[in-house]
Amino acid sequence: MEETTVGSIPILVGLEDDGRWWADIESMPGVMAYGETRESAIATVRALALRVSADCIDYGEEIPEPFAKAELPREGD
Repeated sequence: MEETTVGSIPILVGLEDDGRWWADIESMPGVMAYGETRESAIATVRALALRVSADCIDYGEEIPEPFAKAELPREGD
């Protein structure tokens, strides 16, 4: 298992015995994804985290901690 950071969001990444990669954002319970490659697992978990955050915004709920503090790229950057 290793920890990587995308933007300012820590993501845990690991390899299962069957060869699948997993990625998990511990600060967002339930936000975990699998992929055939390390990069695929990270991309999938990031997309899931963004969907969860967007739903929170849509429903007037608090934005999950990693995204509340993250410096997200702006259009044109």
